[in-house]
Amino acid sequence: MFQAKNSLVLSGQISDSPTLSHQTHDITFMRFTLNVSRLSGAYDKITILTDSRLLYNLDVTPGAYVEVEGELRSYNNKSGIGNKLLICAFAKTITQTDETHKNDLHLCGTICKAPIYRRTPLGREICDLMIAINRRYGRADYIPCIVWGKNAQIASDFSVGENVEISGRIQSREYIKSTDEENTIRTTYEVSVTTIELQ
Repeated sequence: MFQAKNSLVLSGQISDSPTLSHQTHDITFMRFTLNVSRLSGAYDKITILTDSRLLYNLDVTPGAYVEVEGELRSYNNKSGIGNKLLICAFAKTITQTDETHKNDLHLCGTICKAPIYRRTPLGREICDLMIAINRRYGRADYIPCIVWGKNAQIASDFSVGENVEISGRIQSREYIKSTDEENTIRTTYEVSVTTIELQ
């Protein structure tokens, strides 16, 4: 029987001080940004959402290194400002670390939109997928994924409703949103897929 799975491990450097996100059932949730190094030397800027109690007795000042274990979550943005789908890492544990290059993600979910296959201007093959991962209380996380090369060809033949298992990494990408008034820089997130197979 297929079982949904959503797990991640990130380690990197905190780039901003934790700020209040929201409160639910007397629990205070905080958010901060974690810079996670790529092999190229660039950084992915990952939003971390956490129960404030996990931050007790930790150095969470900008520049400190931490490791986060948890899940990749999605939320509908009801403010009307920015992306319609907000992606963040929901922390279940946070520990101090010296490890600065960890970005591991494992997902088991259901394809909920038809795959989109395309080629870059340089001819590289890409397939865009949207994966739904059920969580408790009838909710689900909707995770955009990008598949490359031969795996993109394989993924392009997948159908809505099929279950897949994915490993990869979270990556952030900045883009310019143009309106009549101004151009603003926004950040979007996706899973760069390393391995993918039907379940």
